[in-house]
Amino acid sequence: MILIGQFDSPFVRRVGIALRLYGMPFEHRPWSTYGDADKIAPLNPLRRVPTLVLDDGEVLLDSTVILDHLDELAGPERALVARHGTERRRALRICALATGLADKGVGLFYELMFHPQPSQLWVDRCRAQIADVVAVLERERAAISGPYWFGDAIGHADIAVACALRFVGDAHAGLVDLGGYPALAAHAARCEAMAVFQEISQPFIPPS
Repeated sequence: MILIGQFDSPFVRRVGIALRLYGMPFEHRPWSTYGDADKIAPLNPLRRVPTLVLDDGEVLLDSTVILDHLDELAGPERALVARHGTERRRALRICALATGLADKGVGLFYELMFHPQPSQLWVDRCRAQIADVVAVLERERAAISGPYWFGDAIGHADIAVACALRFVGDAHAGLVDLGGYPALAAHAARCEAMAVFQEISQPFIPPS
């Protein structure tokens, strides 16, 4: 398999971490959606990452779709999310909040970087959404005593939250002070201390 995209993207990073945790070998091509858009386009007309090229040449787009396929390959006993029922819905809800948080962080970054006169309405909206999601995640994580969100083993929800928090912190210094969110700070620290998180990692590189 070939994973395309840089690991400063929270979406690419969560896929790379899952691949490592599953023990699935892959080639990494750290192509940028800006500098390497022409390379990505023949595989993904959206020119977005992550893009995953399977061994048979099939191309998967979007981190959620990619992870769904990886879960299927890993099998229900090893999958990083519950197979069905309430536990699966609860985990996917946390994943949705985390990826939404990352998406708003990306949108806010582009608004501030690429528009000479950013829309204050859009900036305020993104900041409010980020603040509200972080508050919800903090409240829900604080109610859990275990090492991870849904038990003693790491799952997609844990990975998605940690990757989103890392991205928002790197792209928007000072926007979210984790000192005010002790449960999330502890969660992020626990994940980032893992060897796989340190391996699948990259300093944030603003597009140029």
